[in-house]
Amino acid sequence: MANIKSAEKRIHKAAKSQARNRSVRSRLRTEVIEHRQAGEKRAESLSMTYSEIDTALKKGVIHKNAAARYKSRLAKAAAKKG
Repeated sequence: MANIKSAEKRIHKAAKSQARNRSVRSRLRTEVIEHRQAGEKRAESLSMTYSEIDTALKKGVIHKNAAARYKSRLAKAAAKKG
């Protein structure tokens, strides 16, 4: 356990940010999975998935290259299914 007040604060702040990041990451992964299973509604689902990726990027949960990779793979798969 931390003995210094600032260290205790960092522990609390880290726990809060981990919970927030876990929530955003979970929502992102769920959205990607739902998009892949969307079937006929894939076009509407793609924009919602892109939005979720952008949100995770804006909140700093994923790196910008990871966001670009997600989008690229989704767009490639959408073009393939066409």
